Amino acid sequence: MRLAVAQIVSSADLTANLGLVRDYASRAKAAGAELVVFPEASMCAFGNPLADIAEPLDGPWATAVRAIARELDIAVVVGMFTPGEGGRVRNTLLVTGPGIDTSYDKIHLFDAFGFAESDSVDAGTSPVIFELNGTAIGLATCYDVRFPALFTANARAGAAINIVCASWGAGEGKAEQWNLLVRARAVDSTTFVVACGQGDPASLGLPSAGAAPTGIGHSAVVSPLGSPLMALGGEPELAVVDIDPAVIADVRRKLPVLANARSF
Repeated sequence: MRLAVAQIVSSADLTANLGLVRDYASRAKAAGAELVVFPEASMCAFGNPLADIAEPLDGPWATAVRAIARELDIAVVVGMFTPGEGGRVRNTLLVTGPGIDTSYDKIHLFDAFGFAESDSVDAGTSPVIFELNGTAIGLATCYDVRFPALFTANARAGAAINIVCASWGAGEGKAEQWNLLVRARAVDSTTFVVACGQGDPASLGLPSAGAAPTGIGHSAVVSPLGSPLMALGGEPELAVVDIDPAVIADVRRKLPVLANARSF
């Protein structure tokens, strides 16, 4: 499977962000990718009033993404915000493309490092897996990466790949934690992990959004044995990687952590 990781820097401008989706998806398709993964908050960067821009999954922004995926004949995973309860929103991944239309709402909310995502976001409740050309793929968003059970649950449900879309907050040790966590989740679940983060706004000379987690880059694709197959820096970039989901069965014979696990 050839897939692309679109490490973009989104802004408060929904139309401009949609233009980034079209541009990077077009480049991914031209490179032969079947799937292009965008970060969390691609629709609108954190640090902006999310309730003002949230739209349902049949709203104009998601509809436009579907049209791009259909026109290019490519599967797209992209972070957006949908309406929640009581003025909150849901932190949603839209998945759309040939024969695919599903979504995942972020389960673990980022109430950490002085940021309270739960003030403005409703938590999702269920894991989501989709299938692309016979390969099952699980979904996760940002803070979810700190919770191994989601990744192993996806693997037990058949996922050979786990996608993590993020807008990872900057701070002391945060890049090291991100790199460690995406590799650990690959080994925990014996899946490929495709980790796509927002690029670092500072790489474009953009100002900080205060406490809002606007991204540090460091997107990566990791093998089921924890080896980085691709790793980016902080700048916006499109990376294309070939992976072979067929190796998962052999990896799980050699390292049967899912079969050997015990509950306590």
